[in-house]
Amino acid sequence: MTRSQHTTYFLSDGPALHRPAYQSALERCLDRLVGLRSIAGLRNPKIGQPGHRWSYCDGPDWVMGFLPGQLWLASQLTGDPAFATACRARRPQFRAVLDSRRARDHDLGFMFSLSAVAEFLSTGDGVARAMGIEAARALIGRFREEGQYLQAWNPVGPHDRAQARFANGRMIADTIQNLALLHWAHRETGVSDFREVADLHEDSSLRHLIRADDTTFHTFLFDPSTGEPLRGETHQGYADDSCWARGQAWLIHGFANCYRLTGRAASLDAACRLAAKAEALMGDAAVPVWDYALPADGSHPVDSSAAAITAAGVLMLADLAPKPEAARWRSFGHRLLDGLLATCDLTQTPGAEGLLAHGAGHVPAGRSDAMLPYGDYYFIEALMRAQGHRDFFW
Repeated sequence: MTRSQHTTYFLSDGPALHRPAYQSALERCLDRLVGLRSIAGLRNPKIGQPGHRWSYCDGPDWVMGFLPGQLWLASQLTGDPAFATACRARRPQFRAVLDSRRARDHDLGFMFSLSAVAEFLSTGDGVARAMGIEAARALIGRFREEGQYLQAWNPVGPHDRAQARFANGRMIADTIQNLALLHWAHRETGVSDFREVADLHEDSSLRHLIRADDTTFHTFLFDPSTGEPLRGETHQGYADDSCWARGQAWLIHGFANCYRLTGRAASLDAACRLAAKAEALMGDAAVPVWDYALPADGSHPVDSSAAAITAAGVLMLADLAPKPEAARWRSFGHRLLDGLLATCDLTQTPGAEGLLAHGAGHVPAGRSDAMLPYGDYYFIEALMRAQGHRDFFW
């Protein structure tokens, strides 16, 4: 059965779930995507610029799947074939990723779950299915048996020894989002390697990325030769012992989705513990700051993308957790969406090309307070989940 033949499911608590403000916001997102189709053409947004305009990816980029993901969701919601056409026209860009060893990294799931897999689930297209499976095979090729993890960034070789030293032996929180590609490939092919690598990387994430207090490391370093666990560090957070908000969000959504796909109790437990910690660390803020361990003095950038990813994750948890906890996660998800709509929503701003302001792309590198394509994707996903939709591409 193709995705276009699926029924849209709603949660058992019925009409009370459907909030007019969320449906209106979702419709505004769809209107914005209609306009963006002609502005972006075949380009894929990378990061927002002043005036709420997009700058675009220059060749393969880990963020290149997020606009196609939005467009496939829009196709699912509206049935408008123009959305699917805009996605299919990008297929050569994703083919180029598969054909370049330097372009393939740990983010193949972000790229291909939201492009090739989305197309296959939506249309049953065989070429898209084959591309998704090829991407999954490339992803498991990054598995490091000695440490039981998927290598994150590429060690780029003799022309950049510093990058090679930094990247070798490193796993990161973001990669858990990419495991969905492996689980899909396992369902499609029956090849056990896909499921085994996904489960082993998830186990390593449980052991090494989550601290005893339920905050998280962004990255964890292993001895590249022996696999011996060495230490947790950050790359985009405030400090090695801090808690980068988007890393916590990736893990909430990722563990929740792993539980949905596998039924492993440890995944649900981790997602709930990390969500509870994020809820506590936010305090009464409308949107989380970019790192939960920042000094109390001074003003710090917020991260709308962390809010959107967390919202999508906890609203998924609301579909999965037992009833008493489900109500808690639904309430937290609504709180995050309400904060985004109150402080970051660009869908009513004339001339804006994206959906959310105030995304913190990489604060230590000077990229904050900008539109982010992944923030926009997860905003749509969270709005859909809040309205009872359960069909996604993960």
